[in-house]
Amino acid sequence: MAHLIELRDVYKLYPMGGEEVHALDGISLTIDKGEFVAIVGQSGSGKSTAMNIIGCLDVPTSGSYHLGGVDVSTMDDDQQAEIRNKMLGFIFQQYNLVPKLTVLENVELPLLYAGLSGPERRERAVRALERVGLAEKHRNLPSQLSGGQQQRVSIARALAGEPSVILADEPTGALDSRTGREVLGFLQKLNREGNTVVLITHDNSIAVKAKRIVRLQDGRIIYDGDAGDPAAVVQAQETEEEAEA
Repeated sequence: MAHLIELRDVYKLYPMGGEEVHALDGISLTIDKGEFVAIVGQSGSGKSTAMNIIGCLDVPTSGSYHLGGVDVSTMDDDQQAEIRNKMLGFIFQQYNLVPKLTVLENVELPLLYAGLSGPERRERAVRALERVGLAEKHRNLPSQLSGGQQQRVSIARALAGEPSVILADEPTGALDSRTGREVLGFLQKLNREGNTVVLITHDNSIAVKAKRIVRLQDGRIIYDGDAGDPAAVVQAQETEEEAEA
């Protein structure tokens, strides 16, 4: 059976000052349905570039990326947008909610772009809000919600499209520690319910909440294994000490 996500020998090169910067330097990675994976690294490690490629927001310079068995690395912008809308649900650090729209309308928005009918959009949006415990807030504007509630709305928006992968980019970065733990708890709950979650973070204390850690440094994978393995944390400490030296 094909992997849900498969990167094979992926390079991403950027010209800079007459030189080529290897944002990704030949990484290979597979993620299967139902996994909860944290992609971790400090600034400049390549984790944001990896997220952009997994999220069909960018394409590799070389190598291939298959999502759900489909090679998306050679697709044009329109094709990428279509598969992104069908297969991926995004959760961002800054929520990216539209201030003038109600909670329900914000959750419905990607479904509108996907061409779903009004009744189906509403049904899916209400169901997604119920899953994150905010159905009673459906008429509120984002400004009437706490930061944690706004992030839960963005989680509902990601869920409403019934994506194959939930891609969470620093989802607790704008939250206090207690609210951040609540949001991580929701992601763990969604994973237990069968959702595939890919979490992008620089924070090791957040990464260990996943089941598997993929650690990047200088565009390469330096650790890929169980989040509960002591080596995952030891590797992180060694990497940070090397960066400070």
